[in-house]
Amino acid sequence: MSADQGPADAPAGPGEDGARPVIRVVRGRADAGEIAALTAVLLARAAIWARTDGEPAPATAGWSRPERIPHHRDPRGRWAPDGRR
Repeated sequence: MSADQGPADAPAGPGEDGARPVIRVVRGRADAGEIAALTAVLLARAAIWARTDGEPAPATAGWSRPERIPHHRDPRGRWAPDGRR
């Protein structure tokens, strides 16, 4: 390595588990936009890997919107949009 090269510029070898790294810095100097893009990708990947409870990530959002709530529910459990049966 030369004086201006850091550990990120070193050749990438197998990781601790023997897998090849997903991202490897080859050369150059990243500007602020490139660092922001790289950070976003790494945070997204970390969020996927962070699920250690063994359950898959939910397929849909866990939130609800007020406009999706039925306007009227029949006492017998059936939905009626305007109250008519």
